[in-house]
Amino acid sequence: MEVTTIVFDLDDTLYPERDYVLSGFKAVGERVFRQFGHAGFYESATRLFHSGESALIFNRVLDQLGLAYNNQLITELVACYRLHEPEISLSADAQWLLGRISAEVKLGLLSDGYKEAQEQKVMKLNLDHYFHAVVLSDTLGREHWKPSPVPYQEMVRLLHVQHEACLYVGDNASKDFITAKTLGWRTVRLKRPDGVYADTLVPEEFEAHYQIDNLRQLTTIPEFKQLFRLQSIELDPIADAAESKAGVNS
Repeated sequence: MEVTTIVFDLDDTLYPERDYVLSGFKAVGERVFRQFGHAGFYESATRLFHSGESALIFNRVLDQLGLAYNNQLITELVACYRLHEPEISLSADAQWLLGRISAEVKLGLLSDGYKEAQEQKVMKLNLDHYFHAVVLSDTLGREHWKPSPVPYQEMVRLLHVQHEACLYVGDNASKDFITAKTLGWRTVRLKRPDGVYADTLVPEEFEAHYQIDNLRQLTTIPEFKQLFRLQSIELDPIADAAESKAGVNS
């Protein structure tokens, strides 16, 4: 069956996830300064993050700042992080691609993550403008985050399409593709050089059918070219390089 539907992941697919993390650190840092008069939270949290640390960052930064805290304060800071209005924008290649998808193509957004945080991202990026259906898996229950089949099934229900007509584009090979492939979807892994999950190694059954490192390259995969409105001149600067980089796994 020909693919007629594209479903995108959100974080590190349509925008840089690191931007959201740093935006959240900034919001929490401002909260800490207002409450305790201590500066430096943002800088310390950012250093830990860039060093590859992700566990208990808030606790560790408060320790570094010499601030006493309890579980309630940590809970409040986590809520501040998740509920803040993020300073994020679509990646340039995402903006380019979304503007060139054929009008006949159905578009979906399927994303894990805590509901409140993901809703803030969708709103900030104005994604309702682009997508016919948005499935935030957290609204279906934490147990239905990917790789649960439930959000994929909900997407095809909302879009009124068959599984075999769907393409999923995501970045996290540990969970994005194995279920989609089982259901009959085509899959593309976006491996941005600075992506959070770019270096994730997985067994073959978890890997996507194709790999790209820029969303523009999606338009050069022959199986999907009918999904896009492109003038031939648009492809000239990128086609040769892109087609050589779009790795095919099946």
